[in-house]
Amino acid sequence: MTEKYAVVVIGGGAAGLAAALVLGRARHRTLVVDAGEPRNAPAAHMQGYLTRDGMPPAEFLALGREEIARYGVELVRDRVVDVARGEDLTGVEGEGFTVAQGEDFTVVLAGGRTVRARRLVVATGLKDELPPVAGVAERFGRDVLHCPFCHGWEVRDQPFGVLATGPASVHQVLIVSQWSKDVRFFLHTVAEEELSDEDLRRLAAAGVEVVPGEVAELVIEDDRLTGVRLADGTTHPRSVLFLAPRAVPQTGLLERLGAELHETPFGAYPVVDPTGLTTVPGVWAAGNAIGFAEQVVHAASGGYRAASAIVGDLLMTDLDAVARA
Repeated sequence: MTEKYAVVVIGGGAAGLAAALVLGRARHRTLVVDAGEPRNAPAAHMQGYLTRDGMPPAEFLALGREEIARYGVELVRDRVVDVARGEDLTGVEGEGFTVAQGEDFTVVLAGGRTVRARRLVVATGLKDELPPVAGVAERFGRDVLHCPFCHGWEVRDQPFGVLATGPASVHQVLIVSQWSKDVRFFLHTVAEEELSDEDLRRLAAAGVEVVPGEVAELVIEDDRLTGVRLADGTTHPRSVLFLAPRAVPQTGLLERLGAELHETPFGAYPVVDPTGLTTVPGVWAAGNAIGFAEQVVHAASGGYRAASAIVGDLLMTDLDAVARA
C-alpha cells in the first residue's frame, strides 16, 4: 500500500528542515526526502546566521535533522524523480478527517518508494555552474568565493580579484571593494567597451583596477591561490578570487506540476505568494528554489513561513469538510 503523509518536503537543506520542524511540532505526519546535495557544501563555514555564525554547514544540517526527529518527522536519503497530482481520494480518511477531492499528490522516489501527500514543500535549491577556468572548481568555497557577505570578513584586506561572468559582475566587484582596497577586476570574456561610463566612474571611485584580457588559469601554490594568469601569460598576484556562478534553478518537479515560472536575471523561478505558495494549489516552495539570493537564514525563514501556512490551510480544509458533511 502507498504510504500517506500530510506533507512531503522535497529537499533537506535549511528551508526543508525548517518547514519539517514546524510541521512536526504541529503534529502533521511529515516526510523529508533529502538527496544530500546542499548548495553550500563547498564552504567550510557559514556566516551571518545569528547564533550560528561560523558553524560548518554539515554540522548545522545534522543538528536540524536531530531536531525534526524529536517530533516524529521521517527523513529519508533519496531523490524525488517524479511527482504528480494524485487520483480522486474523496471519502478516504486521513488524519482524523476526510480528504477532500483532488487535494493529494503522488511522489515517486529514486529508490522505488511511492508515497502520497496532501501538501508539498519544494525546497530543491539550485546548482552553481562555474566558469570553465582551470583551478576555479577545485578552489571554489576555499579562496574562490561568490558571496562577500558570507566570506568577506574572513578574507578582508587581502588582494582580491573579481572574475567577470556577466552584467552583474560590476555590481559584485563594487560590493567586494568594501572588504579590501586592493581589488582587480578581470574582464575575462567581457569586452572593455561593454562597461558603461557610469560603471567606469564607479570602479574608479572605488579604486578598482580594471584588467582586460581572458583569464587562462589560477595559480595554485602550497594548496592556496597565489595568482590569476591571463591567456597572454601575464600573472597577477591575488590570494582571493570572487565570481558569480551561473545559477541553475532546480524547477523540474515544479514544472511537472504545472507551476508558473517567471524569468529573472538569474534564471526562471516559480511565482509564489508571500508564504511561498506556488500557482499550483497545495504546493509551496522555499529557499533557493524560489530565488538565487536566498541565504541560509532566508531559507530557514521561508521554510517556516511555508509550513505555518500549510498548517492553517490543512486545518481550514478539514474543518470545512466536516461542516459540509
